[in-house]
Amino acid sequence: MSARSSWLAALVLLAPAASARAADFRLDPAQSSLTFAFTQAGARNQGRFGRFDASFSWDAAQPQAARLAVMVEIASLDTADKDRDALLRGPDLFDVARFSQARFVATSITRLDATHYRASGKLTVRDVTRDLTVPFTLTAASAAGSATHSVSSMAGQVTIKRLDYGVGQRDWKSTEWVGDDVTVSFTLRLLAQP
Repeated sequence: MSARSSWLAALVLLAPAASARAADFRLDPAQSSLTFAFTQAGARNQGRFGRFDASFSWDAAQPQAARLAVMVEIASLDTADKDRDALLRGPDLFDVARFSQARFVATSITRLDATHYRASGKLTVRDVTRDLTVPFTLTAASAAGSATHSVSSMAGQVTIKRLDYGVGQRDWKSTEWVGDDVTVSFTLRLLAQP
């Protein structure tokens, strides 16, 4: 079993049980994106993560029984500045040598209306775990002649504080040059599993 498969299997055990009618979805990485925006020296900057994975178990009749797990390979970050990326990966910020992954595991999903939802769960970065609520939209499409959804698209945005997770040690605990708020945006294309 690969490390990726082991990770996803472990998250399935942690997440609430899905209903018997739930469909399981896996990420389509080529059609998905995970980006972040932050303030540096008064200017707004953006970056992205090139490697991440997600699993989603969903029954539209019972959204509260859904399972959602997302894993991010932190070393895959890219802000289009090699020196800044090296600094972000270093010990004073993400410290990828010790904490290679970040993860979000939803413990409940609440339906707000036909397409809007809220996932409440735990975000872990640098081995620090905190509660996080993530608003998102969910749209689903069915294959021709099929009553079951074959593709789902999940999109949303949430702002977190980097210092809450220890992303900023020594001089980087100051927000003079790099702001505390980081806005994470995502678009996930999810394919139904047979």
